[in-house]
Amino acid sequence: MTTATYTTEPADAGEWTLEGNGARGGSDGERLAKALGVFSVGLGLAQVLAPRGVARTIGIDDDDDNRKTMLAIGLREIATGVGLLTQARPATFAWGRVTGDAMDLALLGRAFTSSRNDSNRLAAATAAVVGVTVLDIVASRRLSRPETRAALARPRPRGIRVRKAITINRPPEAVYALWRDFESLPSFMFHLESVRELDQRLSYWKMRAPFGTSVEWTAEIVEDRPNELISWRSVEGAVVSNAGRVRFVPASGGRGTEVQLDVSYDPPGGVIGATIAKLFGQEPNQQVDGDLRRFKQVLEVGEVVHSDASIHRGMHPAQPSDEVPPGVSGPAGGAS
Repeated sequence: MTTATYTTEPADAGEWTLEGNGARGGSDGERLAKALGVFSVGLGLAQVLAPRGVARTIGIDDDDDNRKTMLAIGLREIATGVGLLTQARPATFAWGRVTGDAMDLALLGRAFTSSRNDSNRLAAATAAVVGVTVLDIVASRRLSRPETRAALARPRPRGIRVRKAITINRPPEAVYALWRDFESLPSFMFHLESVRELDQRLSYWKMRAPFGTSVEWTAEIVEDRPNELISWRSVEGAVVSNAGRVRFVPASGGRGTEVQLDVSYDPPGGVIGATIAKLFGQEPNQQVDGDLRRFKQVLEVGEVVHSDASIHRGMHPAQPSDEVPPGVSGPAGGAS
């Protein structure tokens, strides 16, 4: 079974993690600002990337003027979301959402005067905007409270930290051996394009990023205790500053090995890049969870197992084969 937490607290000082690492604090005000920011960015991206589709959904005729208006509204939403996610005083941007809601209601009201528009869809869209406006007013008032403003104004550490654990029915020696073979990691860590070991300490990593892009960096091993622990960090100047540690702990009751993964990193584009990645299903917490499940499958079954209905890369067998990957001997529970 996989257990996971997505932490928001800073890392312990002096550890292997990034200096000052940690996500935004966990107060109610911060969570509210983040939720509003994610909503604004997501809505804005939809309006910018698919203005025609959004216009048709709300019942507005798809002409050039309406597309331009939709693009302008989308850019406004993205700018507001960025402000909510990155500024220490998000109340200003929250009230900006209220102002934007009033503008949207005015535009919807004017749209009712055109016979080319779908009045039923317009009515539903108007009701939805009224509901959002009420929520935005409540949120803006909460973010404007003196105690909330003071909490949000405090310095916050940067970065994202993901901690997960999974129990694998294999001995620590076999689990460590497969993980330590860095060049094999992309076979089950699908967000990785490639890993190339430069020497015993340094390796070159290439990772997939949103919108078909990729990022690259060089990592160095900080500590390597065979069958027990591997810790690493990116070298100075990396595009994605990151650090991590994985422990291989014998599971209780002879159930194999508990893999404890702790990863800390600054995503490309900061919090905005992380938010956009999350909206497109490439959020790190989801990626790591999938990576560990596939890692478990390779060790226990012999390969990554796909069902016919799953979404995956390239050709695949619907059932596991009898082949065993290099460094893994025998079926689940066997000795290496």
